[in-house]
Amino acid sequence: MIEWQVAGEEAMVALGERIGQALRGGAVLFLHGDLGAGKTTLSRGVLRAFGHRGAVKSPTYTLVEPYALADTTVYHFDLYRLGDPEELDYMGIRDYFDGPSISLIEWSSRGEGFLPSADVHVDIDHVDAGHRRVALRANSERGRVICQQLG
Repeated sequence: MIEWQVAGEEAMVALGERIGQALRGGAVLFLHGDLGAGKTTLSRGVLRAFGHRGAVKSPTYTLVEPYALADTTVYHFDLYRLGDPEELDYMGIRDYFDGPSISLIEWSSRGEGFLPSADVHVDIDHVDAGHRRVALRANSERGRVICQQLG
């Protein structure tokens, strides 16, 4: 496990960029944290690592936002409003995990049984106003390589 203390939005974006640089070749990350913890802010940093400079919003209503970038495709999922995990099957969820794409999945517990295993679990916790604790836990060999690159 790797852990950081992060102070402010810009630091969270910078950490996301650093994580993104370790994700070359694809990965599945589950982003855990309360509403407002910084999951989407961290995702913005990951996307910046691949060259995206536009807005990044949580795909709460669309469930997934694809970003076709020069090196790869990054899929940003937000399953917060998912009514039933079976809905993921209807949208062809398995197709998103073919190939070297990167998937950032917020509220992954709501898609249990229809999602692949995560390579890395990212836990974001409030410490106090403006400060977060971000911890990465490897869950696969790919995840261990990612964490080693970051450690």
